[in-house]
Amino acid sequence: MSSVLSVNIGVLRVVPWTQSMGSTGIDKRPVAGRVRAVGDGLESDVIVDTKNHGGYDQAVYAYAREDAEWWEAEIGRELSNGAFGENLTVQGVSCTDAVIGERWRVGSTLLEVSRPRIPCRTFAGFWDVPNLVKRFTQHGAPGAYLRIIEEGDVGAGDAIEVVGKPAHGVTIGEVFRALTGDRSLAPRLLEAPELPAALHERAHKMLTPASRR
Repeated sequence: MSSVLSVNIGVLRVVPWTQSMGSTGIDKRPVAGRVRAVGDGLESDVIVDTKNHGGYDQAVYAYAREDAEWWEAEIGRELSNGAFGENLTVQGVSCTDAVIGERWRVGSTLLEVSRPRIPCRTFAGFWDVPNLVKRFTQHGAPGAYLRIIEEGDVGAGDAIEVVGKPAHGVTIGEVFRALTGDRSLAPRLLEAPELPAALHERAHKMLTPASRR
């Protein structure tokens, strides 16, 4: 059964390895009880870099425990729930194969798969793995950002029910590969109307001959 293993909320960290902000909310830690999902995120979650994180299209970030276990074997250490900066650590559901616009009923909320996460240097600093961005990109399991369609609350143990899946079939994995270098997938992005407008704009630029020089 697909379910939520933990709900993770960010704590403010003042550190030297952020890209430019001097502080970060990437350190997400499991919390007890239920958490409200409202507006553009989870209540009490810390988001420092609001230009690149949070907002309607990146309200909740989910990462699969199965993918975390792959990374544990890869780097030779345990990774706690929240180690990817995810709000929801999930199991039994593939974030990479989730279709853009797919809807999940979780607790009393309705969430919609919106886009993949693109790794940054802050993520590498958080793990203290200098080449992590390159390795994360090569592995291609980026996790899924979710919109909050219906506000409600979520908690550990909640079942994840996929209640709708668009026919276009464009997945998180395909979008991630397109955004990280595979221009051949750019047309696929335009087939998914549920993607953020900014990603459609990037797809159009990738398909423009002048942008290929």
